[in-house]
Amino acid sequence: MKHPAVNPYLPLDEYVPDGEPRLFGNRVYLYGSHDTAGGNFFCLEDYVAWSAPEDDLSDWRYEGVIYRKDQDPSNPDGKLELFAPDVVRGTDGRYYLYYCLRLRPEFGVAVSDSPAGPFRFYGHITRPDGSILDDFMPYDPSVLVDTDGKVYLYYGFSSQMLADKFGVEKSPGCMMVQLAPDMLTAITEPVQCIPGEELAMGSSFAGHAYVEAPSMRRFGDRYYLVYSSQNWHELCYAVSDRPDGGFIYGGILVDNADLGLNGNAHPVRQPGNNHGGLVEAAGRLYMFYHRHTQANSYSRQGCAEAIAFRADGTLPQVEVTSCGLNDGPLPAQGEWPAAIACCLHGSDPDVLLDFRSLKPGSVPYITETGTGGPAPEQFIANLLDGSVAGYKYFKAEDVRQVTVWVRSTRPGEVSLHLDAPDSPALGRAALPAGDTWTPVTIPASFGGTHALYFLFAGQGIAEFSRFAFNV
Repeated sequence: MKHPAVNPYLPLDEYVPDGEPRLFGNRVYLYGSHDTAGGNFFCLEDYVAWSAPEDDLSDWRYEGVIYRKDQDPSNPDGKLELFAPDVVRGTDGRYYLYYCLRLRPEFGVAVSDSPAGPFRFYGHITRPDGSILDDFMPYDPSVLVDTDGKVYLYYGFSSQMLADKFGVEKSPGCMMVQLAPDMLTAITEPVQCIPGEELAMGSSFAGHAYVEAPSMRRFGDRYYLVYSSQNWHELCYAVSDRPDGGFIYGGILVDNADLGLNGNAHPVRQPGNNHGGLVEAAGRLYMFYHRHTQANSYSRQGCAEAIAFRADGTLPQVEVTSCGLNDGPLPAQGEWPAAIACCLHGSDPDVLLDFRSLKPGSVPYITETGTGGPAPEQFIANLLDGSVAGYKYFKAEDVRQVTVWVRSTRPGEVSLHLDAPDSPALGRAALPAGDTWTPVTIPASFGGTHALYFLFAGQGIAEFSRFAFNV
């Protein structure tokens, strides 16, 4: 039986960013990096996969660990992390996993007879003479098996700042090579198909130049190359009528802080690096991306939104929501976790723009206790005076009250607002002090479809675990 889908779409104790959705058969398979709750670096875990029926993207199934860090011969001790992967079905019917190890100048390839894995090491991408393809920063592989059977690999990392930090040479933009039918041999030299920042001036990509995270798809006769731009938190796309060049800038698809949406210049939640891709399932198109938790960049969770082509084949920027893959608002019934907030910031949202220097004590953030145990508990922490937790969207029939479970170091107040955090309060309730989760009921009578915003006021530090609708 179907049940509502939410963002993030996987269980709240799962951290799979850089999501590449792929439709194999009648299931959507989700591949990505694998972060740790409260980790101190990216991608500390082995690769896992999840899948769902294409006609019910609320019903995700854990497929288990599909590839371990130590399976690559270049990493026998497992010390190097597995960065963002991609999986495609080869012309031989087998499934190929493409990946890179942390800043190591080579691409690894693993193979399986099943999209659910497990995968076994197959080789490193080489030229016909056997030399490793190590040009232009091998990083973030994306692979297209075109309708004519030709295979293309897209990759590259174009941040001078981070190249200097990690002591590597950046790529000039998104690079492309063609692979042989063996899925392993590069039969062309790398060429640039999207420019990095220095080369984008005067082009359609100026201001939204390539930095990382390519994800290639073909829809009809057009090729759509999703990528993370120089602004990091936005995923943009380029479009061409061929797979090996001729790309022009298409626009922003999603920004994980809604920056740029309808001209918005203020983050609705923590920005940060972004990576994802498009998938068409059961006749609908979806954009996958990730969000940040723990007030750092190392505990990322997958999210997704429905998106649709315009008549001219272009794509709009979609809004970050809590309902995501639900294809509509969530029902204002029963109980919901606070951690599905799509809007989360303090009294000054612009503090979040400096996302690389955030301190957990300065902003509200999603966290968890019991990491590694059988039932970790997710909640919103560090809700200071003026903090906002928002949810888009809920559809209500006849709600009379909303109950929130909170705890706070000092007494305060919580209020509920519809459609905008600065709208008049629909209801207010006192927020008691205490170190245990306490239900607080807000009188709030409403119906229809609305965004919900909870505002916290007072001199204490509040935490928020869940809320429920009472009719």
